[in-house]
Amino acid sequence: MASGKLVTVDPEELRFPFELEKPSLCDLKLSNTTDKHVAFKVKTTSPKKYFVRPNTGVIQPMGSCIIRVTLQAQLEAPPDMQCRDKFLLQSTPVPATTDSEALPQNTFSKEPGKQLEECKLRVVYIPRNNPGNSADSSKQSSDPNSNPAVQTAKAARDAAVKETNQLQQELDTLKKRGQNKSSSGVSIKLAIAAGLIGIIVGLVLKLVLGSSSAPPIPPTPSMADVAE
Repeated sequence: MASGKLVTVDPEELRFPFELEKPSLCDLKLSNTTDKHVAFKVKTTSPKKYFVRPNTGVIQPMGSCIIRVTLQAQLEAPPDMQCRDKFLLQSTPVPATTDSEALPQNTFSKEPGKQLEECKLRVVYIPRNNPGNSADSSKQSSDPNSNPAVQTAKAARDAAVKETNQLQQELDTLKKRGQNKSSSGVSIKLAIAAGLIGIIVGLVLKLVLGSSSAPPIPPTPSMADVAE
């Protein structure tokens, strides 16, 4: 929080969630810390980019005021999202009878013996879209193992392999006991399970190869890339 003898302003910088072609808002809370009436005025180095409401006014003793700053929709972003715009907040004591809607022209003039305070505020743009998240999503999309169909086929393959191992153990046990009739039935089941594994493995390979040969989805460009 930036503070002075007459007023405090919160926050100490203007932070705008930035997205191309969309306006953005930032509110400032201006508080009078004295028992005097204090007039204020907001200036900026880029008046065509911002709306400030109210940009002038009078705050009652120990009172406060909300100043809403609107960043108009921008067609391009600054390089590296570094904004060079600056705001200047001026404040000065005024008589209690001062009309807040029509401040005298010399209210904020710098005159000897006059108490005039100035507070500089910088502007920060916060990208709404995180390019890192898009890159991660693209990486996951290009990973064959993340394909739900591949995962399902692998699970079916594992289940078939487990069942085949159980059948093989059962067949070995029956052969040791000399139960040829029962072992013949198990052998048929074992052959079927082995064939099923072959089909599933083929399906998995087809899905993996198909996924790996597909062109990766390009990541969403960051705001800086769009500007360039």
